[in-house]
Amino acid sequence: MPLDQPYKVAVLLAAYNGMQWIDEQVKSILEQSAVDVTLYISVDPSTDGTEIWCSTLSDAHPNVVVLAEAGRFGGAAPNFFRLIRDVEFADYDFVALADQDDIWHPDKLWRAVQTLSSTDYDAYSSNVTAFWQDGRTHLLDKAQPQVAWDFLFEAAGPGCTYVLSRRLADPLKDSIVSRWKAFQGVSLHDWYFYAFARSQNFKWFIDPVPSMQYRQHENNQVGANTSLFSLMVRYKTIHEGWWFKQVRMITCLVGRGDDHFVSTWLPLERIHLLRLSLHSWQCRRRFRDKLFFFFICLTSALIGSKTK
Repeated sequence: MPLDQPYKVAVLLAAYNGMQWIDEQVKSILEQSAVDVTLYISVDPSTDGTEIWCSTLSDAHPNVVVLAEAGRFGGAAPNFFRLIRDVEFADYDFVALADQDDIWHPDKLWRAVQTLSSTDYDAYSSNVTAFWQDGRTHLLDKAQPQVAWDFLFEAAGPGCTYVLSRRLADPLKDSIVSRWKAFQGVSLHDWYFYAFARSQNFKWFIDPVPSMQYRQHENNQVGANTSLFSLMVRYKTIHEGWWFKQVRMITCLVGRGDDHFVSTWLPLERIHLLRLSLHSWQCRRRFRDKLFFFFICLTSALIGSKTK
C-alpha cells in the first residue's frame, strides 16, 4: 500500500442491550489514531433501544455499518461468528473484535497493526486493565509464554483485544462458513479463534502492554478471574461438564483430534483425565492456571465429572 495511506481495519462489534455503555466504547473506537477504521455492528434483538441508537449512529457516520437483523443469537459467540461470516474483508488489511462496554486506548489498533505489519505474526492480543464502577482496577496478565497445547484449553486473552491479519482472517472465515451449524454449540468465540490460529500454525503475539480498559459489571458473559468466587464459578462449569464439552468440540473443529498427544486424553474418561493431569504444564500458560488445571483433571479422574 502507499506509504501515506493508513492501514484499513474492519472492527466487528457484537451488541445486545448495550445502551448503558456503548456510546463510550464506540467513541473510543472511532477516535483510534493513525488507522482507517470501519465499524461493523451486529445487534442481538434488544429491549433498551440499542438498535435505534446504532442505526442513528450509522446515519451520522459513513464508516459505521449496522448489519441487517438476523434473529436472536443468545450470546456473544454466535453474534461474532455471524460478523465473521457476513462482513466482507476484501477491502481491509486487518480485522479486529470489540465488545460494547469497554474503553480502548487511542493507540490500541495502531500498536497492533504496527506489530503485525513489521513482524511475521498473524494475530495480536494484549493484556487489559479491568476496572469496576467503584474505582478499583486490576491488570489482567495474559502474556505468559505460549506452550504446546494451551490453545485447546484457553483463549489468548479477552477477544476484544484481538486483531487479525487478513492471511488469518480469510481462512478463519472459511472455516466458519463451511461448518456453520457446528459452530452454534461453541460458547467462546475468542477461544476458538485462538485455537484455529495456533492449530493451523499461524503465529500469535500476546502484548504485555494493556490496550484497553476492560469494564466489569454484573452482565459480563465472561469477566475477570480475580477472586475466589470467580474461581469457584469456573470450577462449577468444569464439574458440570460445560468446559470439557467445549474442549472436545473445539479440538475436533480445529482438526486436532487425531494428534497422538490429543488421542491419549480426548475420550475424557477417568483414565484419560489422569493422563492429562500429568501434562498440565503443556496446557495452560500461567503457573497458577497450570496448578488449577492439574487439580481439575486429577479430581475429575478420581471423583468423576460430566465430560460428555
